[in-house]
Amino acid sequence: MTAASRSGAYAPSCGAGSVPAAPISWTSASGTHACGFFSCFAGYKSAFPSLLLAVQKSVLSKLLNLFTTQRYFKSRPICLQARVLTYPHLRPYVRSPFFLSSVTLSATEVWSTLIGRARLELPEQAVETWLVPLVAQEFDGRMLVLTAPDQWSVEWNESKHTQALEALGPVCFGHPISISFRVEQERLKRSQMDLFAPANSATIPPLQRPHSVTIGILSKRYTFSEFVVGRSNELAVAAATAVSQAPGKTYNPLFIYGATGLGKTHLMQAIAHEILAKNPSCRTTLISTEQFTNDVITSIAKRAMPDFRRRYRETDLLLVDDVHFLGGKEATQEEFFHTFNAIYEAGRQVVVTSDRPPSEIPRLESRLVSRFEWGMVADIAQPDLEHRIAILRQKARADRLEQAIPDDVIEFVANHVQANVRELEGSIIKLLAYASLRNRPVSLDIAREALRDKVRTHESRPARSSRHDRLRSIQQRVATEWGVSVEGLQAKSRTRAVTVPRQVAMYLSRELLGLQLVEIGGAFGGRDHSTVIHSLDRVSSMIKESVEFRGRVEKIRDSLRNDT
Repeated sequence: MTAASRSGAYAPSCGAGSVPAAPISWTSASGTHACGFFSCFAGYKSAFPSLLLAVQKSVLSKLLNLFTTQRYFKSRPICLQARVLTYPHLRPYVRSPFFLSSVTLSATEVWSTLIGRARLELPEQAVETWLVPLVAQEFDGRMLVLTAPDQWSVEWNESKHTQALEALGPVCFGHPISISFRVEQERLKRSQMDLFAPANSATIPPLQRPHSVTIGILSKRYTFSEFVVGRSNELAVAAATAVSQAPGKTYNPLFIYGATGLGKTHLMQAIAHEILAKNPSCRTTLISTEQFTNDVITSIAKRAMPDFRRRYRETDLLLVDDVHFLGGKEATQEEFFHTFNAIYEAGRQVVVTSDRPPSEIPRLESRLVSRFEWGMVADIAQPDLEHRIAILRQKARADRLEQAIPDDVIEFVANHVQANVRELEGSIIKLLAYASLRNRPVSLDIAREALRDKVRTHESRPARSSRHDRLRSIQQRVATEWGVSVEGLQAKSRTRAVTVPRQVAMYLSRELLGLQLVEIGGAFGGRDHSTVIHSLDRVSSMIKESVEFRGRVEKIRDSLRNDT
């Protein structure tokens, strides 16, 4: 080699038309050994265009392959690509799939480098919670594909971390890269499967199924066969039965609300019993809102949120009791929101209970309210006299006490204990214990003695009006509040002046009296059930949207409750 070539300048003798090549440097630590050669190669292109055109692509590809398979260049492949891109003649080739597959790091190596840098730039909790669970899937030199456990992890990372991670590309590699998030394929496939296949399709006995997990304890008594159906709960029972027959497909989520002791937990567990009887491998989570909150707090303290999310979001059937306790708990609501979305979008079932409808839960985020109202919101009202008698007889049969408790005693208890099912059952237990201690058979006199506190409370109140009278009272109160007549509520008129109060009266009739849709329609001019359903939905929406409107409805509701 001549002195000129050693000094870094090389000009081939090509005659008058020769063009000197670009300088060559072999001393750079970032891959410019190859780049210097390429600049010389580019100089020859202008001198012999016809000759080089035929062999340029194959020779260049082989050279690139040779350089990038050497140990030195493997440590700096993206830097090499960045330098080569500065030469216009080579850009079409270094951007080709061949070049990119030859000179780029593996997806795992790129992600490892990025996440290491992210720990310096982002909060530790954000990295551990959202980035660590991600898995590098593929990298083509420009885009890094990361897989997440579920769709909501994808959406969260896209909105919160895409820009930050892409900004680290030039810092880590001297080259910009794009980030793409996807749901992990295996989990995605599983979410699209029928998670509630018939039990007879399985070949492993239920107790041996490795994926059959039930968190929480199911009461053996809480089945559909033990639940007494009446006017006050028939809608909730019908919805619960439909869910147990087609979980994830009908009424999802199912939101059951009502006062304490009316059977919400019983219905929720009956759904679980029915589904598990058909498919014992169904992964079921039964939990109270208090337990869920404690689990969130513990997982945050132990830095175990990925495990927490996996445990809850991979369940097939989520049953949450007393969801009204979510109100005001921001961190718990955040986790419940994403848990709900992950389960719902995977086509799996959610059932929750509350002591009030979603729109009336104080300090509950609107996004959770809207999701609870996506499916079926079913209420359970206080049982009427006939229903209470049926409940007491069912209790006597279950405990094999039909002969021990006369019918007149059952009617006496049903007349004097009206609060809820739990109090009814407690009164029977108290009555039997009282008779046993005095060694006397159960009779009406014994019932009066044993339940004298209940009798005093009942007799101190004015007699409860009939359902017809209470319905008339609802119509009168609503008509007075809105300045219309009761006859106007029952007429066929569709003017807004009477339509809104009519809808409110229908809503309160359903909520306070537990009337069937047909009964409500008949009391308001013979309207069909679809009109009643529309009215109920409309009032629910207006209560949520307008504080003033909600105040007017609550004012009427409170006055009616004080009269009963």
